[in-house]
Amino acid sequence: MPDELARLGKVPGELRRLELEGRLLDGLDLTERDATGLRLTESRLERVELAGARLQGASLRDVAVAGGSWANVVADSLTLKRGELRGVRLTGAAFGNASLEDVVFSDCRIDLARFRFAKLLRVRFESCRLEEADFYEAGMSSVVFSDCDLTGVGLARATFVESEIRGCKLAEVGNPERLRGVRMPWPDVVQAVDVLASAVGIEIVE
Repeated sequence: MPDELARLGKVPGELRRLELEGRLLDGLDLTERDATGLRLTESRLERVELAGARLQGASLRDVAVAGGSWANVVADSLTLKRGELRGVRLTGAAFGNASLEDVVFSDCRIDLARFRFAKLLRVRFESCRLEEADFYEAGMSSVVFSDCDLTGVGLARATFVESEIRGCKLAEVGNPERLRGVRMPWPDVVQAVDVLASAVGIEIVE
C-alpha cells in the first residue's frame, strides 16, 4: 500500500463498477448503496458505513479496513485478496461464492454471516464472533480460527485442508464431522470432546 493515500472527500454519485486506487475512505456513509462491481485497490477504509450495501462481484485488493459496519452487506461473488479487516461489524453479511485469499479478520463481529460455497485460502480469523455463521460447502485451505466464538456454526459439506482451530468455542457446531483434518491443540480437543464425539457417533454417558 502506498505511504500516502489520496483522501476521497466526497461520495461519488455512482458506485456501480467504480474504480478507485490508492484512496483513503474515512468516515463515509455508504449505507445501502449499490456498489456492484466496485474495483478498489491499495486503499484504506476507516469507520466507513456499508451496512446493507450491495457489493456483488466487487474486487478488493490490498485493502485495509478499520472499524465501521458491513452488517447485512450483500457481497456474493466478491473477490477479496490481500486484505485486513479489524474491528468491523459484519453481522448477517452474505459472502456466497466469494473468493477470499490472504485475508485477516481481527476482532470482528461476523455472527449470522453466510460463506456458502465460498473459497477461503490463507484466511485467518482472530478473536472474532462467528456465532451461527454458515459455511455450507465452503472450501477452506490454510484457514486459521484463533480465539473465536464458533457457537452454532454450520459446516454442512464444508471442507478443510491444512487448517487449524485454536482456543475457540465449538458448542452446537452443525455437522461437526466436517472438521475432519483440522489441527487442534490437545487442551482444545479435551474441551470440545462432546462435539468431536458427536462427529463420530459416540454417545457420552455418565
